[in-house]
Amino acid sequence: MMGGRALLLLLVSALLVQIRASDPLLYEPFDEDFEGRWVVSKKDEYQGVWKHAKSDGHEDYGLLVSEKARKYAIIKELDEPVTLKDGTVVLQFEVRLQNGLECGGAYIKYIRPQDAGWDAKEFDNETPYTIMFGPDKCGSTNKVHFILKHKNPKTGKYVEHHLKFPPSVPYDKLSHVYTAILKPDNEVRILVDGEEKKKANFLSADDFEPALIPSKTIPDPDDKKPEDWDERAKIPDPDAVKPDDWDEDAPMEIVDEEATKPEGWLDDEPEEIDDPEAAKPEDWDDEEDGEWEAPKIDNPKCEEAPGCGEWKRPMKQNPAYKGKWHAPMIDNPNYKGIWKPQEIPNPEYFELDKPDFDPIAAIGIEIWTMQDGILFDNILIADDEKVATSILEKTWKPKYDVEKEKEKAEEAAAGADGLSEFQKKIFDVLYKIADVPFLAPYKTKIIDEKEDEKEETAAPRRRTRRET
Repeated sequence: MMGGRALLLLLVSALLVQIRASDPLLYEPFDEDFEGRWVVSKKDEYQGVWKHAKSDGHEDYGLLVSEKARKYAIIKELDEPVTLKDGTVVLQFEVRLQNGLECGGAYIKYIRPQDAGWDAKEFDNETPYTIMFGPDKCGSTNKVHFILKHKNPKTGKYVEHHLKFPPSVPYDKLSHVYTAILKPDNEVRILVDGEEKKKANFLSADDFEPALIPSKTIPDPDDKKPEDWDERAKIPDPDAVKPDDWDEDAPMEIVDEEATKPEGWLDDEPEEIDDPEAAKPEDWDDEEDGEWEAPKIDNPKCEEAPGCGEWKRPMKQNPAYKGKWHAPMIDNPNYKGIWKPQEIPNPEYFELDKPDFDPIAAIGIEIWTMQDGILFDNILIADDEKVATSILEKTWKPKYDVEKEKEKAEEAAAGADGLSEFQKKIFDVLYKIADVPFLAPYKTKIIDEKEDEKEETAAPRRRTRRET
């Protein structure tokens, strides 16, 4: 009897452990209004209004960026800090850029514990975080950020370490899920819509900039280059002398004295003549418009002749031209190479087996964006990849499938009567190219040519539609 009870208790305990392990550490689906659970920053610079709103075309709610060209800041404090030092941790959230994203961020900051007395209403850009993760796009920047703030044990200072070569942000207005999986073996994986886009190692200098582990040596900041240090590999030959027959004033081109006027050249015929078919407009007023002059046309007689007008001998390259004389270069006998300061031990160097992550005490969204319509949803922190995958499949996948089918239908409709969505994106890129500063003189021409191409691309489809 006692053996049976013990077995039953063991099974119940194992079940409870399994249930507890399968629960997210944090899950925010925004099924209910965020008021009372999230705190909006009261700092004056954050004027953007957050709203609890439905995703376009769905009954599902999220946290909405409702206004353009604003700064936004909102934070949710966790009941218990989440440690990142032991086991697997999954950071995942969903974002839909309903109006696209030309310039702005859609990332989340995972906030470390703050000093005593800190007020969530003071949340701003200076609030220390442990990890910043998510989309950011503006100008040449187009990346899914992953930034770790790590404390140097030697100096006590926090350093931002950026993931090298992060994935780019999807170029559409559909819902997307961003996942970061932190493993106990120092591996981090970045997924977009459940598909791995980047794998890195926290301790690899090839994966993070700057590297988490500083270099053992650094250039000595007090070392100075000696005054007599010569870095010139080549020097002008000091013994060289300009040849006596070197004429620096000789022109590059001279008149070809051997040239002769082609037979049939019409010296007395002008290259252009008045258009004999042109007539003075009836409404031309000599007093207001000035004396009328017929427009010029090419002289037809010149088309059959080798040329018209005064003939002049052509120019040819001057065989005596040599240009400005310079002494030839020779190896510098005093060359010592490019000077570098000597290396000294790095006082900030330390060894590390694993990153010393600060816990996550809160999650915050602190962004500046030129677009509205950014919708955050299904924010998750878990210690099991299966939990994250399950939530992705249940919440994001059905919405994405519906959005994708709608996008295909819209592109098909647009393709029957004009430009496809893909072509529109190409033209949008070309318009942005026209705004590049050094192309400013050609902007009008570029835009005119793109408009012509648009008409040419769309016109055949419209004719086909009328024919059908």
